[in-house]
Amino acid sequence: MKNQSQSHHRTLERFQVSRRIGWFDRFMNHFIVVGGLMVIAAVMGIFVFIFLQVAPLFHGAEVKLLSRHKLTDTVDSVVAVDLDEWGELPVLIQKDGSLRYRDLKGDRGIIENGQVFQAGETLSSIHYNSLNRLLVAGSNSGRFAYAKVGYRPEYDSLSVRTVHPDVTRSDWFDLSGKGERILFVDYGEGDSNKLAVGICLDSEGNRHVRAVSLEQDLSLFGEGGKISLGARFDLTEAIDQAIQQIDVAPDGGLVLIVAENGEVFVFFNQGGKLELGQRFEPFGDLPDRRVGGADFLLGDTSAVFTGWEGENRVYSLSLDRDKGKRLYARTKEFEPMPELPEGYFPGVRNNSFLLVGNHHASLRFSTTESIRWQRNFEFEIIRGLIGEKYDRLGFLDRTGTFHLFHLRDPHPQAGLRAFLGKVRYEGQAEPDYVWQSTGGTDDFEPKLSLVPLIIGSLKGTLYAMLFAAPIALLGALYTSQFLHPKWRDHVKPTMEIMASLPSVVLGFMAALWLAPLLDTRVPSLLLVLLGVPCATLACNWCWGQLPHRVRTSIPAGLEFLLLSPIILITCILCWKAGPLAEEILFVVTNPETGERVADFRLWWPEFTGATYTQRNSLVVGFMMGFAVIPVIFSIAEDSLSNVPKSLRSGSLALGASRWQTAVNIVLPTASPGIISALLIGISRALGETMIVVMATGNTPLKDFNIFSGMRALSANIVVEFPQAPFQGTLYRTLFLGALTLFIMTFIINTMAEVLRQHLRNRYKAVR
Repeated sequence: MKNQSQSHHRTLERFQVSRRIGWFDRFMNHFIVVGGLMVIAAVMGIFVFIFLQVAPLFHGAEVKLLSRHKLTDTVDSVVAVDLDEWGELPVLIQKDGSLRYRDLKGDRGIIENGQVFQAGETLSSIHYNSLNRLLVAGSNSGRFAYAKVGYRPEYDSLSVRTVHPDVTRSDWFDLSGKGERILFVDYGEGDSNKLAVGICLDSEGNRHVRAVSLEQDLSLFGEGGKISLGARFDLTEAIDQAIQQIDVAPDGGLVLIVAENGEVFVFFNQGGKLELGQRFEPFGDLPDRRVGGADFLLGDTSAVFTGWEGENRVYSLSLDRDKGKRLYARTKEFEPMPELPEGYFPGVRNNSFLLVGNHHASLRFSTTESIRWQRNFEFEIIRGLIGEKYDRLGFLDRTGTFHLFHLRDPHPQAGLRAFLGKVRYEGQAEPDYVWQSTGGTDDFEPKLSLVPLIIGSLKGTLYAMLFAAPIALLGALYTSQFLHPKWRDHVKPTMEIMASLPSVVLGFMAALWLAPLLDTRVPSLLLVLLGVPCATLACNWCWGQLPHRVRTSIPAGLEFLLLSPIILITCILCWKAGPLAEEILFVVTNPETGERVADFRLWWPEFTGATYTQRNSLVVGFMMGFAVIPVIFSIAEDSLSNVPKSLRSGSLALGASRWQTAVNIVLPTASPGIISALLIGISRALGETMIVVMATGNTPLKDFNIFSGMRALSANIVVEFPQAPFQGTLYRTLFLGALTLFIMTFIINTMAEVLRQHLRNRYKAVR
């Protein structure tokens, strides 16, 4: 009995876990839990970080009061107010042509500049254009002059900045040519145009619209020389209405003349001629058609109009295809002001503008048709301004006090409308989704629609999955259910090794080998894609007609050894027959020579109206498919192989064939894992970068044409991020693209999980 007890005790000790193993097991359990929580925390941290980078894009403007300063006691004599780029030296421009500065930083106080135009002329008109900082004066003798109002910084030995006025004046030029008094004059100058337009009053009290161009001699080094009078124009007869306002574009390229009845006359200054090119009514659809005010936006392409009931519309030049020239068309309409706007002040850095009326001020941005900020003040606003760096707002009230505000609006061109909505940009005939973050000129307005990039991501994913999914799933089904076990042991590791191929290598092959190869052999590829399934089905039918003793002579799982040479021969024959098929089916007239040629590259655009490029979505689909196939194959093959053998055995025992068993029993049972494989493949394709960058033209398009390029969200981040200013609008927009990818992947995975759980619950009874 004692020996039996000792033996039983030793047996129990064999099955007892040592303290060290128990401690290690408990540690690993906690370690795995903590590790999983840390992974979740890391993912959430990434999401929070991206969200914090994106959130400022959707904030409105912030305006805070900086200071108040008394500038004048006679506000009725003030024509305009301006501010230097550092916000230190505001200036009042007065009706007598004098400038009055106020030093906000130092101790210089009020700085009087005196009259700018001193040449024995009696001023009859003063006008200031804040876009180009030109002060234009007209005289009783029909002459005009202009002055450039600028600022000059000086730095002492301690790098302390002092801003000084810097005003340069032109000579006097004869506008009317008849000594008529100038009631109003405006002037604009660009690289090729210098134009002045004014209203002149003759001795009989009749008003005339006179214009004159200026010419400037250039030296051999391109430096400006003497300016002299050029051509004269009389616009009086072309205008059959009483004139309310004249606006010359800052570049001198065109003139807007607003009539009292609300009609606008547009004169284009081209080829040394000033001709009437368009007449339109900005508020012709409203009961009160009159125009309260009109002025230009930065870039001289768009004009802002305000109505007598507070309406606010923007008209931009765009190509009229019926008339074959650029004409004004309404592109934006803002929420009306509470009352008639009495002042319009454009920004000189972007397409922002400020409207003021009585106590109300509204900061608006033309591109996105958004109101960035608005407020009712306790004081009455006489004049306003937007700082040169878009970081200041200034208001002169009825008492002559200047109110200076700090403006913080780093992303005025952002917003849901800009990212996901159709926007009609300057020069476009209609609203559209456009991504174009940079341009060749300073007056370019960024176009930041994510829609073409989202379409590009979906487009690349679609064609990659069309190629990869059938091959991967059928390959996994055949490998797990039909292939001989000895071969299966080699196929699975080979496919997993394929998954380790670097994307940059695949992209390199797509760009330098596959794209040029397929460029001239698309008909051959189409024949291969059609011929291989047909040949396979024909072989299978023929195999089924063979006697049973012949079919059983081939070991099960090795049938592919007979089929592979047939498929290879079919591919070669179809590839060689491609040029012949092209000569029969894809004949088109060459637009350059007028001859009939067999060229699929010319046939496709003529037949479908779509474009054809060498680096296209077909190339991306093939090469990205090779990157996705191993992922889908590996997961799907595991799911199919893990179906209980009892289910397969039972199906075969009841008389079902191997194919019937695979399709009707194995495939539905493994469907949750197959769905997971497909969705992981989609996520892999959505996030692919290097293949898309290298294998396409990387152009943001909005079509699903298989023979055109695209730009995906992931590729866009890679291409644009090096040029994106830190924490700028483009920088944060790229993070928004990353967040969009994150959300798209999250939605796809969530849908996959819901579907997977549904299928698991449906087929759990057969497990």
